[in-house]
Amino acid sequence: MTPTPTPAAAARFLAQASMGANRAEIAKVQSLGYAGWIDAQLAAPRSGARWDWLVAKGYNALANRNSENGFDACAWRKLITAPDTLRQRVTLALSEICVVAIDGLVGAGWRAFSAAAYLDLLEGYAFGNYRALLGAISTSAPMGQYLTFRGNAKQNPTTGALPDENYARELMQLFSIGLIQLNLDGTPKLNNNGAPIETYGLSDITGLARVFTGWDFDMAGLDANTPDFLRRPMAQVAKRHETGASTFLGGTVPAGLSGADALKAALDIIYAHPNVAPFISRQLIQKLVTSNPSPAYVARVAAVFNSDNRGVKGNLAAVVRALLLDPEARADSLNVPGAGKLREPMLRFIGWARAYNANSATDAWAIGNTSDASSRLGQSPLRSPSVFNFYRPGYVPPNSAVSKAGLVAPEFQLTNETSVVGYVNYMQRAVSKGVGDVLPDYGSLLPLAANGQALVDEINVVLAAGQLSSASVGLIRGAIDTMSAKTDAALHNRIYAALTLVMAAPEYLVQS
Repeated sequence: MTPTPTPAAAARFLAQASMGANRAEIAKVQSLGYAGWIDAQLAAPRSGARWDWLVAKGYNALANRNSENGFDACAWRKLITAPDTLRQRVTLALSEICVVAIDGLVGAGWRAFSAAAYLDLLEGYAFGNYRALLGAISTSAPMGQYLTFRGNAKQNPTTGALPDENYARELMQLFSIGLIQLNLDGTPKLNNNGAPIETYGLSDITGLARVFTGWDFDMAGLDANTPDFLRRPMAQVAKRHETGASTFLGGTVPAGLSGADALKAALDIIYAHPNVAPFISRQLIQKLVTSNPSPAYVARVAAVFNSDNRGVKGNLAAVVRALLLDPEARADSLNVPGAGKLREPMLRFIGWARAYNANSATDAWAIGNTSDASSRLGQSPLRSPSVFNFYRPGYVPPNSAVSKAGLVAPEFQLTNETSVVGYVNYMQRAVSKGVGDVLPDYGSLLPLAANGQALVDEINVVLAAGQLSSASVGLIRGAIDTMSAKTDAALHNRIYAALTLVMAAPEYLVQS
């Protein structure tokens, strides 16, 4: 019989599998077990669409056409409150692999709706099939805008104009197979000289780009005075589509196919590449569990990606279940060198908000854009600075112990003197005053506030999964014990200080 997870073990699991732990969710994990909790989340219905919330709040009024009004609110609202928390975590991970950023959603107005449509699309496939997801993003209006193949036309021999190659390049490099041929365990394949083997070259990009011609907004029955066309898959303009054969990755899309059939054939060629499983599996492990999974861990998850228990390739529900239940994910990693990952700033903030049931009484969710590293989080939903995400999966901090150990630390690409101070200052304000109209509920902490040890112990379990060292707990408790506990305001100040200090502690910042 599998033993019941301790509260700290349940909180550690939720740090990997959810948008954040609280006592209610910890109790669910203890009651259902890890596998049971995952199965319940996989079966849970989707929470309301971001797009529908924007419409309900009137953001589809024509006055908002040339603004981003409403997007940040609809994104934060779901991340903080949606009960299908595993789905939200996977959606966030996918948004950092198959990247679209709101600032690049140009040429049509309604950027808030285009961004919301993209997140809703990713959420719809979070537990679905990765091949189906590739098909959906390859015809989505937001991706067509962001990677500039919307309106892409076939070669013009008279003018010398060639098809835009942007999406063809990033589809291969970032969304499917990567730059280097991989073994199933994610390690690079090497040639006879011991050098990595590239997956594709310029001719492959040129060949694939021919497929992504003729796609444009589906405006049938609509006009640009409402955002509805951005929710539709793009449509084909036959006269702009390249009908000749397209060869890439050792395969050929035959001549004479319709745009839709050519796209299907091209994606099938990409999806058949052996890199897809290890390339995507490793990134999902990095996003949820650990920056440096062992090759054996990657191989186990990639094997499930290649074939679930029904022989289906790309079943993301099965992949997520496998990577969260893997022995390497569930083992106590506190004493394993290189285990764990730096928590993304967004996940730190959302973890606090979920732990203490932060809510917007007016449903305005006025958190806004938190991208400024000097005064906010240095990261904000769907606001990556480029298609390469906020950070690269192979990033190594230069001249660091991580580098000397031969490890990667992707999220450290967001970390510098400015962002460290900016994050602590921002969280100090958020903890004590909330953010905009988003306020936490510290009712669970108030009865403990007079007892410094009890207060820090509780926060340590819920927020840090019990990972703070005894030395750190002692330092924080010592600081709290110097503060007054005589009034309600004084008790709240003790809570604010304890939360801020825990969230600044290295053992919290690194999710082990």
